[in-house]
Amino acid sequence: MAEPAQKSPRISFVSLGCPKALVDSERIVTRLRAEGYELTKTHTGADLVVVNTCGFLDSAKAESLAAIGDALAENGKVVVTGCMGAEPEQIREVHPSVLAITGPQQYESVLAAVHAAVPPAHDPFLDLVPEQGVKLTPRHYAYLKISEGCSNRCTFCIIPKLRGDLVSRPAGDVLREAERLVKAGVKELLVISQDTSAYGMDLRYAASPWKSADGEREVAARFLDLSRALGGLGAWVRLHYVYPYPHVDAIMELMAAGTVLPYLDIPFQHASPTVLKRMKRPAAQEKTLARIKAWRAAVPDLTLRSTFIVGFPGETEAEFAELLAFLEEAEIDRAGCFKFEPVRGADANALADPVPDAVKAERYDLFMRTQQKVSARRLKKKVGTRQQVIIDAVTADGAIGRTKGDAPEIDGTVKVFSRRPLRVGEIATVKIEAAGPYDLTGTAVGF
Repeated sequence: MAEPAQKSPRISFVSLGCPKALVDSERIVTRLRAEGYELTKTHTGADLVVVNTCGFLDSAKAESLAAIGDALAENGKVVVTGCMGAEPEQIREVHPSVLAITGPQQYESVLAAVHAAVPPAHDPFLDLVPEQGVKLTPRHYAYLKISEGCSNRCTFCIIPKLRGDLVSRPAGDVLREAERLVKAGVKELLVISQDTSAYGMDLRYAASPWKSADGEREVAARFLDLSRALGGLGAWVRLHYVYPYPHVDAIMELMAAGTVLPYLDIPFQHASPTVLKRMKRPAAQEKTLARIKAWRAAVPDLTLRSTFIVGFPGETEAEFAELLAFLEEAEIDRAGCFKFEPVRGADANALADPVPDAVKAERYDLFMRTQQKVSARRLKKKVGTRQQVIIDAVTADGAIGRTKGDAPEIDGTVKVFSRRPLRVGEIATVKIEAAGPYDLTGTAVGF
């Protein structure tokens, strides 16, 4: 009598933090599925829980610790990884019973910890994984991480301490991954790293082989060269976390030609030169406004998204006023705002003149009100235009999608009415009929 098939172990996975952490999660999940593990959405009944943590801000650490606590309460067997894993004593102090703690990007250590707790039961004839790997994002878009770590030393940030200095992936490796994703049905590639425009500096921009549809060629590990090659794969290419170094100007040519999306996610963080100096931010910030005007002249439909910090130590009313004036003059289309938080290990903690919490809250509210007006003004200009919209969800009375100027989860959406049912992942031509502070409404006029 044949022995019964061994039941596949079940893993519950929690992914917290930024898109870069999501990519880490996808890699771990892909490896686990390749080894025969099943994934479950509930902790109860799982053989093990893996929690990928975020450690960028104290509030993020609190969220991570809470998620670990929930997993322990519901399951009892927990492996912790991610940014907070770089400081394991903080986790052990609150949750001493976790089975193992590994740092960010330590995929092999995570797998070893899972193997030790729940050995794999793999049948290669049954446990098949798609060639492109297992994605935690919807099928039609994917995050493409081009490097790890960061070589900047911003005073408010501890990412280099958690993830190390910049380590770029060879261009050929990035392009092969992108090709696999597009082949699997991905229509939008979201390029991410800690410092996307610094890509390849650590490699001295060394070229690597890539066998494209046009034949084998060498592609340099350079921001412009990689963007151009990615833009030739037939998918939308959206650029995130781009520091405004001078060489970023050259990307406007690719945007004007439609090679990459007319969208830049630039973490400006502030606009006052004195605050930026205390932050130790890179790039020639004093020329930023002039460059933005030149970008918009070259690419009229350019969308700029950014993040800013209010209440940074020593921030005066005059410096905050400079930030608000920048929002208005630069016409930042989409902006996120954070109230400064001291993060253990960050140099900014030692700076003089901390801003009171009440003042931070007032400045945050004024920032958001100012930005809402700018966003509404920018979106109103789209009324009457035709926009390509990628569909993210289908509802009973229409669909929800995004224009080329909207990244998933962080930007606005378009409510789309259509005479025929739309499909998730479809790109439709939509006539914009109404605009609000953040979102648009329109009717599909082309498919």
